[in-house]
Amino acid sequence: MKNHKLVNLQWQYMRNSVWISLLTGVFIVFVLTYGEQQGFAVLFQKKLLGTPLFLLIPFVCISIGSIFGYLIGNGVKKRLEQLTEGTMAYERGNFAHRISELGHDEIGVMGQRMNTMATRIEEQVASLQRLSAERSRWQETIKQTAVSEERQRLARDLHDAVSQQLFAISMMTAALKTTLKKDPVKGEKQIELVETMAATAQSEMRALLLHLRPTHLEGKKLKQGIEELLTELKSKNELAITWKIDELTDHIAKGIEDHLFRIVQEGLSNILRHAKAKKVELQLRESNEQIRLKIIDNGVGFDTSTKKTGSYGLQTMRERVYEVGGVFEIVSIKGKGTQIEAVIPIVKERA
Repeated sequence: MKNHKLVNLQWQYMRNSVWISLLTGVFIVFVLTYGEQQGFAVLFQKKLLGTPLFLLIPFVCISIGSIFGYLIGNGVKKRLEQLTEGTMAYERGNFAHRISELGHDEIGVMGQRMNTMATRIEEQVASLQRLSAERSRWQETIKQTAVSEERQRLARDLHDAVSQQLFAISMMTAALKTTLKKDPVKGEKQIELVETMAATAQSEMRALLLHLRPTHLEGKKLKQGIEELLTELKSKNELAITWKIDELTDHIAKGIEDHLFRIVQEGLSNILRHAKAKKVELQLRESNEQIRLKIIDNGVGFDTSTKKTGSYGLQTMRERVYEVGGVFEIVSIKGKGTQIEAVIPIVKERA
């Protein structure tokens, strides 16, 4: 948002106060010159502290109006800045922030109501996180069903993506001998196409293998689970992967850790399938009652205004973040790469 300094409340108060003071000065001039035979000329003759009144009166009016307007406007501005700071904190998902006492007028009442709103949202987030933890426990009882469904999904993906690509590769390679004899140039182009299709099939297979890993942490800490996943991925791919992962505090709900692990899995799968990246950076930090997860790659990027942002993988990650009351953002530049960030508030149980 642009900072239009001369139109903020403080300057508006100063301008209005100066105008009111000048109007008051006009009234004083009228009183002083009323009934005088010389009229306004008397202001040039009379002096106060050695200064003619026609100079002294405007100076005093402007000075008093400016000082009064600045002091009143500055007080209002500081109180509104606290409201702005509060709204920015809530926008970033920091619902633990509270606005200090701002008085008993309309601004003070607004601050109290914003605190009440933040408390209610915090309670709703806590409820969401409790539900997420309960669902994580329920998942243990339906694990076999989930495994069966996952196998079916992987089978569909293999059929729709990898198997069809392999079939196309086999058909093209079968015809390559004849093509190379008749038209070597066309044959070379077909070889390049086969290489591209093979690389794509390999990326799809790597992403599918990533999904064959356990979908839950299975008793491990989140830091350990993610590091094992990244180490394995780094050993089996040419990606340059770096990471910085904090050890989360013990009161983080199990459901949140499972969601974060699945988000990391889905994000890495998307990179393997679509990004064509050479470098990947992962950050997981806990600070200011928030968990921040960032996954950054230097791949091909995409236009976030297109339907790509609504693809299955990104949509799944977004839904998982929303389920625990978090904020999900995607920043991508074509030819530069993509950054995915999830911010999840840490809400402690109230007594």
